[in-house]
Parts: sequence; C-alpha cells; structure tokens
Amino acid sequence: MKFKEFKLFIKTIRFQRFWNAGLVLISYYLSIWIKRPIHWGLPIAIAIEPTTACNLRCPQCPSGLRNFNRPTGNLKIQDFKNWLEPIQSKIWAVTFYFQGEPFIHPDVEQAILMAHNYGLYTMSSTNGHFLDKSRVERIIRSGLDRLIISLDGTTQEIYEIYRKEGKLYKVTEGIHTLMEMKRQLKSSTPFVILQFIVMKSNEHQISDVYELAKSLGVDELKIKTAQIYDFEKGSDLIPEEQIYSRYQKDTAGQFQIKNTLTNGCWKLWHAPVITWDGQVVPCCFDKDASHPLGNLKVESFKSIWNNSSYKDFRNKIWSSRKSVDICRNCTEGTRVWI
Repeated sequence: MKFKEFKLFIKTIRFQRFWNAGLVLISYYLSIWIKRPIHWGLPIAIAIEPTTACNLRCPQCPSGLRNFNRPTGNLKIQDFKNWLEPIQSKIWAVTFYFQGEPFIHPDVEQAILMAHNYGLYTMSSTNGHFLDKSRVERIIRSGLDRLIISLDGTTQEIYEIYRKEGKLYKVTEGIHTLMEMKRQLKSSTPFVILQFIVMKSNEHQISDVYELAKSLGVDELKIKTAQIYDFEKGSDLIPEEQIYSRYQKDTAGQFQIKNTLTNGCWKLWHAPVITWDGQVVPCCFDKDASHPLGNLKVESFKSIWNNSSYKDFRNKIWSSRKSVDICRNCTEGTRVWI
C-alpha cells in the first residue's frame, strides 16, 4: 500500500476494529504454532458481489463465459445494509467486487456510500467501460477509496485478445474523465490503480503500459500475473517470461503452479466473500460458490463465521489443502496481507 493510499486507510482506524484485527492475527499465528486451526474475532475485511453481469466476454472468467453454476443477479441495497450493520464496527474494509462488472449495477454507489459513512475503507475493480462523466461523479461522491481499472493491452488489437468485445478507447477516456473530475472536485479519492494482467499476447507491451499509465496520471500501475484454468497442458495465455507467469513446466513437460501449496490459509481468517444473494464463501477463488458456508438471508454473519461448516472447512484447509479444488490454482499461500 502506497503512503498516499495509507493516509486514506488510517482514517478508518477505530478501537473495536483494531482490537478485532489483533484477535484475528493472534489466533492465526497461534494456529500455525500449535498446528491446528483456532479462530477469534470477526473478519478484517469482506468482499461483496454487486452483480454477476458483465459487458465483456473474457475467456478465463465465468461472467465473461456466461458459465455460472449458481444463480445470477444483482445485489439488493437493503440486503447489503442488513448484512453490513451488525459487523461494521469490527470489520475494516469492504471490496465491492467478486464476479461481474460492479458498475453495471445501477445503484452500487449507494452501497459504497453506506460503507463509507460507517468509516470503512472501500474498494472496487472495474473493466473501465462505464466511467462516463455522470457515473464518475457518483463514484467520487460515494467516497470510494480505491479503484482498480483493468487494462490488458496498449493497442486495441492486443487489448481485445483477452478483453473480448471491449473498447480500449472507452477505458482510456473513462480514466481521463475520472482523473479530471477528481481534480475538479478536489478529491483525493478514489486512489486509482491501473492493472495490467500479463499474458503471452501482451507481455511485449509492458514498457508501453508504464508510459500509458504516466500519461493517464493514475496513482499506481500494478503488473499482475494471470490465473489460467486447466493450465496443466499449457495455454496460449501463459507468458514466455517466467517472471510474469504463475506456472512453470515440470520434468514431464506439464505445467505446475509455482506457489508452494502449504496447509493453512490466511483468507479463511480475515476475508470472506458474500455473493449477491447472500451466500458466504471462503474466498475469491470460489467463483461458482461451490463451497457455501452459510446464507445471510437465513442466519447472521457472526453465526455463519463460527458455524460447523466454517470450522470444518478451516480444518480441511489445515490438514489437506491440496484436496480442495479451489485451492489448487491459488497463489495466496499463507501470507498475511492487511
């Protein structure tokens, strides 16, 4: 986290949140020490899914492929309020993104403003196609703290290889509008991150994207490796440069994930995901919500967070993480990020 962004984050500090985060951290490291999972406190952050809809057809995304094995729809703002109120004094941050393009949701800024008014740090991620002047002003006035904008090519020809049906000019125009509106409104937020996911098709444009980010005036450029489904036999998306790839070939010529898949996972202690219809799932790798741990429409978050399903899942992750399907393509490991 850059110092400029850290100044935004520091404003969210409250005693109850600080105390809760301490409980979560202590219990996680104690679990490592005693080699079995124990958990104290509520999560430090949550992610909420505004919608499953998306305007693009990216080939490694369930939203883009229109290939969900779960119900699809839009978050109801009243539902979000009901879910957030009981835990807002303990959690620190809310991410308004899981699957889908969040700004397809017509009223997502209402939910962001609600979280902002609770003094929570707010984040979202977008493909950048909905950043017209009116929408940009609503985003800024909602108090959104961080906005990640994905731009995976510096020319239309390369950009549309992955961002199918996307228009590069719309994204760059939207970024220009956002940065200009921030200046006009004298707003320090959102902290704008331009995200470039490296694939074989665009790895030759990495130096170009640095220049583009500079010309657009964004706050940060983030170079990210790509998650690939069915990576074992290789993919046209896997970069040639190993430094930009999550995968490497083994002696048999099969691709393997570079990350050492150790047991235990920090995500299970601090950052669950809530789908648009109230399902609580372990993390952002469970894109199809194939491991539901409870539903907020029938029980409270605190009850779900401490129920037998969550305890069983933490035990499974701790004893045999490799046996859990959503973990086999994960790069998070046991690292602690706050």
